[in-house]
Amino acid sequence: MDTGLLVLRLVVGLLIAGHGVQKVSFRLGGDGLAGGTREFRHDGFRGGRLTAVAAGGSQIGAGLFLAAGLLTPAAAMAAMGVMTVAGSVKWPQGLWVQNDGYEYPLVLVVVSAVLALTGPGRWSADHALGLTPWPLWVSVAAVVVGPVSGLLTRAVLHRGPAAEDPTGDAAEGRGPHARAAR
Repeated sequence: MDTGLLVLRLVVGLLIAGHGVQKVSFRLGGDGLAGGTREFRHDGFRGGRLTAVAAGGSQIGAGLFLAAGLLTPAAAMAAMGVMTVAGSVKWPQGLWVQNDGYEYPLVLVVVSAVLALTGPGRWSADHALGLTPWPLWVSVAAVVVGPVSGLLTRAVLHRGPAAEDPTGDAAEGRGPHARAAR
């Protein structure tokens, strides 16, 4: 079980962190902070640059902490929050990723919830620091607060769909979300 949790944490955590890196830099195929800002504005979010930095930073931090198994319930909560926002953006397209749906964000939310509930395993920073097992109430709180915080973020920062994409990326299937769906 510990080996499985280690592999799951490493893969999912590094994927979440990598997605955050794409939001704020040109690494890993990202479009830089300007591209992340454009993406959030196109998706109808206020704040542009600040929103991109907050989302990217949350994904990087949550992903790295999940990969390390460090403060696992808090890391899972942050990952669930940002991925709930991503899922809410993709909700109108339906479930399946080939239609730019919310399938992938949903999988990341569920895996993060599972890690919060099961714990990170023996091969983790939490275990090495003597923080495990986490009390059940902490894990349950993380599983509830993560998605709720994402929905609240969406409600507060979303202003409706953008009128048009000045770059033409979305229409041409070249934007960051289009790449992820391929």
